[in-house]
Amino acid sequence: MIQEKLNLVPHLPGCYLMKNEIGTIIYVGKAKDLKNRLNSYFHSSHTGKTAKLVSEIKDFEYIVVSSETESLILELNLIKKHDPKYNILLRDDKTYPYIELTNEKVPRLSVVRNIHKKKNKTRLFGPYPNSNAARKTVNLLNRIYPLRKCTAYNKRPCLYFHINQCLGYCTNKIDENKVKEMEKNIIKFLKGDHTLVTNKIKEEIEIYSKDMQYEKALELKELLDYINITLTKQKVETGDELDRDIFGYYSDKNYLSIFIFFIRSSKIQGHHHTIIPLIDTKEEELTRYIANFYEKSLLPKEILVPKIANEKLLENYLNIKIKKPEKGNKKKLIEMANDNAKRELEEKITLLLKNEEKVTKANEDLKETLNMDKLERIEIFDNAHLFGTYNVSGMVVFIDGKPAKNEYRKYKISTDKNDDYGTMREVIYRRYFRVLKDNLPKPDLIIVDGGIGQLHAAKEILDSFNMNIKIVSLKKDDKHNTEALLTENKEISVPKRSELFHYLERMQDEVHNFTINYHKQIRSKGAYSSILDTIPGIGEKRKKELLKKYKSLNNIKNQTLEELQTVLPEKIAKELIENLKEL
Repeated sequence: MIQEKLNLVPHLPGCYLMKNEIGTIIYVGKAKDLKNRLNSYFHSSHTGKTAKLVSEIKDFEYIVVSSETESLILELNLIKKHDPKYNILLRDDKTYPYIELTNEKVPRLSVVRNIHKKKNKTRLFGPYPNSNAARKTVNLLNRIYPLRKCTAYNKRPCLYFHINQCLGYCTNKIDENKVKEMEKNIIKFLKGDHTLVTNKIKEEIEIYSKDMQYEKALELKELLDYINITLTKQKVETGDELDRDIFGYYSDKNYLSIFIFFIRSSKIQGHHHTIIPLIDTKEEELTRYIANFYEKSLLPKEILVPKIANEKLLENYLNIKIKKPEKGNKKKLIEMANDNAKRELEEKITLLLKNEEKVTKANEDLKETLNMDKLERIEIFDNAHLFGTYNVSGMVVFIDGKPAKNEYRKYKISTDKNDDYGTMREVIYRRYFRVLKDNLPKPDLIIVDGGIGQLHAAKEILDSFNMNIKIVSLKKDDKHNTEALLTENKEISVPKRSELFHYLERMQDEVHNFTINYHKQIRSKGAYSSILDTIPGIGEKRKKELLKKYKSLNNIKNQTLEELQTVLPEKIAKELIENLKEL
């Protein structure tokens, strides 16, 4: 069947969708010549992930388009829509924070991540690969420049006004020119000119030293060191001050290493690195990665790419200047990025191959132990409660032995009572009703973290849906370690220190930690609300204000009386603090 379809494929640009035996799309790719690319999958020898992909392909579809740019746009949209398991790395790549100077009458500084939701992108600075550095930078600037800190204007000045970190915009009339001057200086700093800030800190150090306020002088000295060491990045010769990203790559043993330098104002602000398994050609993988990278990151003014990248295609897709430097300092930057990509892969390749081997073996062992024909997707459940209250469940997903974190789900159970079986019935019903209703991928195996009772409760729901999915539970010893797998009719012991034992232990830890963290969030909010409800003078309005400003019980416990008085009268704030001491 596949050969017959291959004979009909034209020599035209387009996208192809690979399917497994049940018709699920497992990979989406694009090609300048569909016929040549598809033939290469079925008529060439492969290794690594490509070999595994080809072994699972039972059918394919293709879509012809009029240009390579259209094929790239279609490919990325199809990946988003179908979420194929062999394209998983495109959506698992991390995002970096930016610093935003809000475009308001009185601006604020904040660290943000969801940059594509921002209407005004001209006052975003970054990316900052080190999120801690981004927060420190904001704190530093907020200390030096008394901008507005609160999200809403209060009726009286807050703590920041009293410690000279805000000009009291809520009650005082402030000269607009003064605000504009602060904005101008902050933007200069964030663009790499630290002179004004360092001079200002030096002046303050001298003043405090003369007044013998040595602790404050030392604190400012530490800020100065932070700027000199952390923020004054490596200078590079580019011939201009354009913001640009530099991409480099290196490939070996069926892996592609990609390294990116973020150049801002002729300085290396940071870098990003990732290693992905090669499934397509190096050219296609790198070009796709660069195009997709800017789904989560702001475009610079210019991007420099190595020789193998399709710069014309990227230029059309991203609508930005893409260059392949062949000489000079910019070529040296590409070579530096390539060298870093090589070093990163050489350092990690042994560990990558070893981990890949371990994960594959453990997954195969589990498949053989349970006598299954196929084991790709596993869904694992755990429950948590506190004496029957704050009842929650969590589900984590492993695909081909690796956690697929974007597939994790949280469930707040509708009844608050100590009923583990009822909780299991509810979460399994809610999950697999949704799977059937929305035609979501079905797991090959379900693992419930509990005894035979939880297993039977889950099986009861699956049977009512006529879903024939293998289900097991984990039996633990008195130290809460997995010692056996329980099926409906037998117990299968798991040898300690075996790859299978560590695999099950990892899944158990993952679902337990995920569920417990969710339980803590729910419990904190519940405790927070219940305490507020018992304090005279805190009604719905003040409760909402506190919840909006401080988010959690831990945060409110850490506030000073002066800070709480920005929301509550002094008497009520004192009573709240006394109540919190008892927790």
